[in-house]
Amino acid sequence: MSAITSSQQTRSRCLILGCGGHGRVVLDILRNAGQAEVVGFVDSDPHMVGRRVDGIEVLGCPDDLASLRTKHTIESAIVAIGNNGVRRAFAHKLTELGFELINAIHPSANIAGNATMGKNVVVAAGSLVCAHCQIGDSVILNTGCIVDHESLIGTATHICPGARLAGRVTVESGAFVGIGATVIQSLRIGYEAIIGAGAVVIRDVAPMSTVVGVPAQATPITTVTVPRNDWLLAGEISADQLTPINPIHG
Repeated sequence: MSAITSSQQTRSRCLILGCGGHGRVVLDILRNAGQAEVVGFVDSDPHMVGRRVDGIEVLGCPDDLASLRTKHTIESAIVAIGNNGVRRAFAHKLTELGFELINAIHPSANIAGNATMGKNVVVAAGSLVCAHCQIGDSVILNTGCIVDHESLIGTATHICPGARLAGRVTVESGAFVGIGATVIQSLRIGYEAIIGAGAVVIRDVAPMSTVVGVPAQATPITTVTVPRNDWLLAGEISADQLTPINPIHG
């Protein structure tokens, strides 16, 4: 990670992976910021190939990435997929294929000059990132969220619209902070944890747990359902089968 500089605004020809609702948001951010020339979308649904989404063609599926990069002289890409694990996996694949991962930062977002940020990050309209925060790779800071001073936001996390994190909060890799949730200062949200919409978190949250309510309380989850996709093994796995990852940079 490095400090945010004007060099991140360098315009390049890019692909957006994912043409759903989040993909359309990312396209709008890139257009508003003038950060990149969006050449096309890539999506795992073959029925979308050849269609246009907000004026941009869906050029192919993930298996076509290498050929599309050469055919259309594409230097960069960004993953616009809401699922944290899938977003991280595709970011890794793009890097292996030689794409530069770019960020999508809305012009109305307010980011402290001494904040640091990784790659493949989406910062949506109205978001606020305060002094000395560290934002990891493949993070979504969604519309109007607040990340206060000296907070650490781990790889492939999602801070949903209107969520508020007080100062010195640590959100570990893969965690999900739901819409309108509040986390008081100096707490730690464990890896792959889920904070329910509107929850008020007043104590640390254990890894791979779900908390809801005011104040937030744990709710038991016995299985994790994995979406059925061409690039992700289908089925159900128990929580104890999941491999822990590095809390911040996993």
